[in-house]
Amino acid sequence: MRLLFVCVGNSCRSQMAEGIARSLGHTADSAGTHPAEKIASNAVKVLESRGISTAGMVPKNVEAFSPDDYDMVISMGCGVHCPLMPIDQDWGLEDPVGQALSVYEATADEIERRLGELQSKQ
Repeated sequence: MRLLFVCVGNSCRSQMAEGIARSLGHTADSAGTHPAEKIASNAVKVLESRGISTAGMVPKNVEAFSPDDYDMVISMGCGVHCPLMPIDQDWGLEDPVGQALSVYEATADEIERRLGELQSKQ
């Protein structure tokens, strides 16, 4: 599947979703409506601990993407409203920013679970 994960800052959940989805064989990108300056260090730690490369991953603006290039656009649950980007699913995940590494790990586990559900519906 071709997946785009959208949130506000594109520094935690959506970045982890992009990395995990790619590791599972999907074409995936992530973007934010107001991208942060960098990816959260705990998000990088979680991905790398799972053997997922974070090389080249940076926060990106949603305006650089077209929904036509994806099978599904998924909001991470931060109330994102993108007039030009229709949201197919909202996963409603709480933002782990500023929280313990274990919260990031739990978020990544939930992302992986939901990606598994998507795969089983294909």
